[in-house]
Amino acid sequence: MKKLYLLAPALLLAACASQPLTQETLLYVNAETVECTGVAPMNCLQVKTPETQEWQLFYQNIEGFTFEPGFQYQLQVKKEMIENPPADASSVKYSLIKVISKLPMK
Repeated sequence: MKKLYLLAPALLLAACASQPLTQETLLYVNAETVECTGVAPMNCLQVKTPETQEWQLFYQNIEGFTFEPGFQYQLQVKKEMIENPPADASSVKYSLIKVISKLPMK
């Protein structure tokens, strides 16, 4: 039984260590923002990833990215996990690496 008590924390640490703190990913950004409510009423980007089919509300900023309405974007971004974020903040920070495409939408 003592071995189990020693093994459980080791497995937990190994599981946490296997999750990268930083990774690159693709984000697709829709051509228009929508009204949403986070901490307060705001406008949210609509995003999806290669794994998702539906547009999802995106409540945060992408550092280095300036959104222009009327264009649909494909972005390469860096996604960083933030350790010990403030209670009202996200635990993930997104930073622009590159705008892959910017297409005008009608």
